[in-house]
Amino acid sequence: MKINVNYYAMFREAAGCSGESVDTDSADAVSLFDTLKTKYDFSMCRSHVRLAINDAFVDWETPLNDGDSIVFIPPVAGG
Repeated sequence: MKINVNYYAMFREAAGCSGESVDTDSADAVSLFDTLKTKYDFSMCRSHVRLAINDAFVDWETPLNDGDSIVFIPPVAGG
């Protein structure tokens, strides 16, 4: 299936792009994140990252569907 992934902050820097369409067999976001973490050498572990699928915050075990849009959201500091 094809999943649209948008990257922000440190994920954008590591991936070298703001987003991409990924062909994957991953059943859930845990598996997809782990695959992308290996591919792009993300330094942040999943426990510090929020997940949104199709503009809604969801649990990491939420099943993926063809055409979903995913955003991995790192912690944000303000000041």
